[in-house]
Amino acid sequence: MTGKSEVAERTLDALRDEVAACRICRDTPLGGATARLPHEPRPVVVISSKARILIAGQAPGLKVHESGLPFNDASGDRLRDWLQVDREAFYDRDRFAIVPMGFCFPGYDAKGSDLPPRRECAPHWRARVISAMPQVELVLAIGQYAQAWHMGVTRRENMTETVRAWRMSLSCSRSPAILPLPHPSWRNTGWIRRNPWFEAELLPVLREQVQTLLG
Repeated sequence: MTGKSEVAERTLDALRDEVAACRICRDTPLGGATARLPHEPRPVVVISSKARILIAGQAPGLKVHESGLPFNDASGDRLRDWLQVDREAFYDRDRFAIVPMGFCFPGYDAKGSDLPPRRECAPHWRARVISAMPQVELVLAIGQYAQAWHMGVTRRENMTETVRAWRMSLSCSRSPAILPLPHPSWRNTGWIRRNPWFEAELLPVLREQVQTLLG
């Protein structure tokens, strides 16, 4: 007789296959053909039936697009340091689910910076993917796009103030709990220096939460 966990995993396998085959940003983009994704999509998502921690980021960068591994870049190195976990634990889908706001690399703007997450992705996929993981107990909302979707009206006027109010966010009675974080990009090194409370006060709590849920 097939167990419930096996059935759930088969359901998630089917969902993973659907996500992997998604081409809406290439074939039916919002805003017309001029907004079409200029390269072949490659969704990079980790959907889990067991992970109690969800990492909700922005969108894959070029290195992640090329490798197919989420946070397989300098930002990922910094994020793993924040979490105090090694690569083996980070890429264990029984420990971490990783679902960015945009599943595919969005390309670069005229200045060479990553574009925002594709607008087609979250309305089409996010509610369905998140609801398929009811076991998640903690969402790490990285950056303004993830914070806007997961926190709604409880988000503050900007990313800095949203992260600064992390204690209030974490103490809310909602489930799963949400802990807002800045993006771990090395471009945010200046932000971290200007906000020493992040490393002194937030990171110890983040690491404690992670170790408790992984334990």
